[in-house]
Amino acid sequence: MAAPYATETLDPHSVASAANGNTHAAMAIYSRLVKTTNDGEIVPDLAESWEANENGTEWTFQLRDDVVFSDGTPLVAADVVASFERLVSVESPLSANFKGVTASNAGDTTVVLTSETPLILGRVALLFVTKAGVTEDDFQAPIGSGPYVVEDFTPADTLTLTPNEKYYDGVPTVDELEFRWIPEVSTRVAALQTGEIDATWGIPDDQVPALASNSELVVENTPSTSVITMWMNASRPALASSEVRNALWSAVDFETIITSLFPETGAPSDSIVAPNVLGYSAQTPKEYDPEGAKAALEAEGFDFNQTLQIQFSGSEYQQFIEAIASNLAEIGVKVEPTQKEPAVFLEDLLALNWDINFQALGTAAFDSATNTGRLYPCAAGRTGYCNPELDEILAAAGNTSDTDERIELYGQANEIIWDEAVGMYPMLLNITYAWRSNVTGFEPNPLFMPDLSKVSLAK
Repeated sequence: MAAPYATETLDPHSVASAANGNTHAAMAIYSRLVKTTNDGEIVPDLAESWEANENGTEWTFQLRDDVVFSDGTPLVAADVVASFERLVSVESPLSANFKGVTASNAGDTTVVLTSETPLILGRVALLFVTKAGVTEDDFQAPIGSGPYVVEDFTPADTLTLTPNEKYYDGVPTVDELEFRWIPEVSTRVAALQTGEIDATWGIPDDQVPALASNSELVVENTPSTSVITMWMNASRPALASSEVRNALWSAVDFETIITSLFPETGAPSDSIVAPNVLGYSAQTPKEYDPEGAKAALEAEGFDFNQTLQIQFSGSEYQQFIEAIASNLAEIGVKVEPTQKEPAVFLEDLLALNWDINFQALGTAAFDSATNTGRLYPCAAGRTGYCNPELDEILAAAGNTSDTDERIELYGQANEIIWDEAVGMYPMLLNITYAWRSNVTGFEPNPLFMPDLSKVSLAK
């Protein structure tokens, strides 16, 4: 199979662990305490049951007692605790979900997570369990308890997996599973049609008709949790003003661009998170007004001689970005689309080494706590934007386990982020998956990361 993203590390606790390619590989190699279904339901994985105290600050998980790692070593609560401590020890996008949380074990089958504020269960689905005592050097050929084991790995190229004969939930039936990164969409599509690969996804609209007409393929479109997100770096003087950011947003005819380029897989967004995410709240769409946008920029003293960089990774949205740059050029704003290798993109993203950052931003566990609550506080330092009022709202959302209250608070946060144009949020994404008809057990997933533990090939 060829995914639209690269796998660069098999270390699920690294700084790069949140990148889609790395997380998807981790799903095949490791187990978690809990995991999410395709509709966002939290279901057991290593933990067969759990319970929380009244205010959600202490969660007790009872582990299955029959799980072993691929080398035959029993998986016990101490491994879970060690994995948690290793994850939170690094400054990764995932570790930010566990600030103020500690882990302990009571015997081999009980894990307790204690938090200063209510802990949202969905966040626990981001914790992959490795053996206690692992080091960075152990992840070229890691030992896990997931459905597959690593046969061979070349970062940002191929990952070859074979069935884990000791997997607790049934040994996979495919003899070999290969993750192959093919960055060019047309090359991926051609490889699927010729049978070189068996599945791919993240397919743009212009490639869909040819695939849909191929009787040897199954093509399916599914709503995702992702919104095209274009943060504007508010720490840059040119973008510090919300008036400037809003003007840039209204200078782009996103509705026409979406209709032209993504009639099947895109739809105009009215929120910073997708409708299938807890905390979704519809906002007033930005009106396309290039003349008003230029006047607003002039009133703010915007320097039209400067060039703004839009950084992105991968080629599937290049036409989209070029259309945005073209619209901005029509009002005299110079924009340079800059494609970066995934590792460089991530490094520059975290360092705020960009003017506008373009990405398809999904919401893990279908909960705004793992997206809005993590990325937008001042302390996160992810967008260059800081608003004490927003911080108070996000803190309040993080301090309650009442679902209705959380929905209301994340709705308030959504409104501030939208109105202040922390970024442009133009498009909701559907994901087009395609796989060969002899592949069974393949289920499209809203997070771009299908569960491959049950796939098989018909003979």
